Amino acid sequence: MPSSTTFSLSRNQPSREHPTHERLSAEQLRQLAALIKQWGRELGFQQVGITDTDLNDHESHLTNWLDTHLTNWLDKGYHGEMGFMAKHGTKRTRPDELEPGTRRVISVRMDYLPAEVESAKVLGQPSRAYVSRYALGRDYHKLMRKRLAQLAKHIEQEVGKFGFRAFVDSAPVMERALAQKAGLGWFGKNAMLLNPKAGSLFFLGELYTDLPLPVDAPFAQEHCGSCSACRTACPTGAIVDDKVVDSRKCISYLTIELHGAIPVEYRRAMGNRVYGCDDCQLVCPFTRFTKITQEEDFSPRHDLDRASLIALFSWGEEEFLDKTAGSPIRRIGYERWLRNLAVGLGNAPWSDAVEAALWARRAYPSALVREHVAWALDEQRHKRDARIATRA
Repeated sequence: MPSSTTFSLSRNQPSREHPTHERLSAEQLRQLAALIKQWGRELGFQQVGITDTDLNDHESHLTNWLDTHLTNWLDKGYHGEMGFMAKHGTKRTRPDELEPGTRRVISVRMDYLPAEVESAKVLGQPSRAYVSRYALGRDYHKLMRKRLAQLAKHIEQEVGKFGFRAFVDSAPVMERALAQKAGLGWFGKNAMLLNPKAGSLFFLGELYTDLPLPVDAPFAQEHCGSCSACRTACPTGAIVDDKVVDSRKCISYLTIELHGAIPVEYRRAMGNRVYGCDDCQLVCPFTRFTKITQEEDFSPRHDLDRASLIALFSWGEEEFLDKTAGSPIRRIGYERWLRNLAVGLGNAPWSDAVEAALWARRAYPSALVREHVAWALDEQRHKRDARIATRA
């Protein structure tokens, strides 16, 4: 239930011609905005901001989430196989076209870093699998959509029926641009949204609404300065310019969005990263301010924060489906899961166990998997031969 307040907007019965919220005074709307932020915090969002729907600057000038004209970014092919980036036209940059009647966007963020997760340590142990920190627990989409629906319910109890629609990385929504306009952070050089008190290890969500709420000031100041740690740390050089990412080189894209074979030139650079990549975030100086999540659903499941490559590669399809139920990992499917792990095993130190694991999949029915297993076996053979040569 909503927190108690000194006023109640929902006591007034709405007329047929005008919903209650159309007759709210500026002061009532200001108090409602304050309540929305309070309810948001009570629902587990670390920050709540409100902005209008004007993204003209982000659509037409060099200030969008990639700091480049969206059309130019698409024309350069930086989106790779992510056709959805171009599919919806101006609905992405004009919220009222995606959801007619939208006047304001309530933007929220939720921290996701679990406690006692050793990111750098796992990256330094090439026999273990590295899974992006956001994907260690349950899928965030449902959790956040449910919380946004609860926030909408609180508002409805206060003002009566109103128009809204919740989004969590699920539609053509420029969530980072909206979050920046709502005061949640600035665009880092890795194109991620950065917050000075939280780094970038958080999820974003939006509530499109027809409520004429007062808006927050955009986060105008950028704090990256001359730091380029993220660009330097990117294993594949995917950050091709400040705030510009060529997705086709990005390990997160290669392991999650790409459906076919991973280009050979990027396989060694992938190391043991089998689902996503956090390197550009982990090296960011602001990551030290990241708060540990309070959401139990984001805690690691099935030892995904410490599992060996061999152990995960041994999962059968039924086991994969069982252990990734309710996980973001499920979306790539078993075939691409094996593809990614095969690359990780190719990059692992040579051992009889690694070769045996790869040989066990040498004749796997999928040509995609067989290709990557064959590459990994070649890599292992080179390492074994070098080992023998060193001993000779």
